[in-house]
Amino acid sequence: MLSRFLAAFSLAAASLATSLPADLPPFNPSLFKDLNVTRGLVYHYYASPAETGKPTIVFLHGFPSTSYDWRHQVSFFQDKGYGLIIPDMLGYGGTAKPLEPEAYASSLISKDIIDILDAEGLQQSILVGHDWGSKVVGRLANYFPEYFSSYAFLAVGYFSPNSFEVPYPEKNNASRAVLGYENIGYWDFFSSEGADQIILNNLDSFFDIFFPQETVLTIKDFAPLGAIGDFVSNGRRTTPGDFVAPEERAIQMEFLRQGGFAAPLNWYKIVTTSIERDDDQGIPSENAILKKPVFFGAALRDYVGVAAILITSILRNSNDTLTIHQYDSGHWVQLEVKDKVNNDLLNWIEGLEVDV
Repeated sequence: MLSRFLAAFSLAAASLATSLPADLPPFNPSLFKDLNVTRGLVYHYYASPAETGKPTIVFLHGFPSTSYDWRHQVSFFQDKGYGLIIPDMLGYGGTAKPLEPEAYASSLISKDIIDILDAEGLQQSILVGHDWGSKVVGRLANYFPEYFSSYAFLAVGYFSPNSFEVPYPEKNNASRAVLGYENIGYWDFFSSEGADQIILNNLDSFFDIFFPQETVLTIKDFAPLGAIGDFVSNGRRTTPGDFVAPEERAIQMEFLRQGGFAAPLNWYKIVTTSIERDDDQGIPSENAILKKPVFFGAALRDYVGVAAILITSILRNSNDTLTIHQYDSGHWVQLEVKDKVNNDLLNWIEGLEVDV
């Protein structure tokens, strides 16, 4: 335990070098903060205060990203007076980068986010997550529902407390039987020894296949067992999506190059081992079903987070008002169809009864 925290402290100090540049719009450089959370890790986050009568929205990104993932949401909601809390999640950007997978258990990361909200004096926020950020949204709903008025999931839906009870190899077998391919087979490569260096050595290839123009390629070149490892290791290329401008790609790739992948890949190691499954045993059973309003933005051309499966799951695990929007988009809905997503989120938020 002591060695874990010593490693975390040293990495926390080094990680600050990969914070967002001070002159990067639409972020106001004076609004970035650093907080040493309860367990001794530094979190770097953007905190824009709400105007009177407006709630605060907490945006949580996934893999492989930073708070920069939410650039289109920052400009949209900040201009309308909404408060914003947008952290670099654990392992990314200016936030600490512990190398032990156990540090990434959802109960621990959930408490980290609560520490940030406590530091900002926030008790009734709106949660929005994408990718693994959606998993954290779900766990915050499980562990700390009193802090939030509502939950929004983009592309990836709610992971119920029993989501990881089935061992990872069995999940692949099941998805192959239903879909004809392993939609989470890529977890295997991301959990393997040396994957971080392979990605860094072939970062253009990795970025191409993670942000592709033709998302159907993920069925063959990304999702199945062995596919992305082969694609990236051999430096293969494909046309990247035009929803990421060249200058944005350069910024994102520099964040990833500086921060490395050894820490971020732990988000996969906890779900291909028993770490997340064991951690979920602590979820209060009465909080397994979402009891606040839920927004789900499904990506119809995401062949990893398959919309029909995720919609069925969220219907089964929510007993309050559920709003579902289906987008003609790949996985990166907040980038690819940003205007639709922003307006749908705004309309949903305006329809909520939120105490501020």
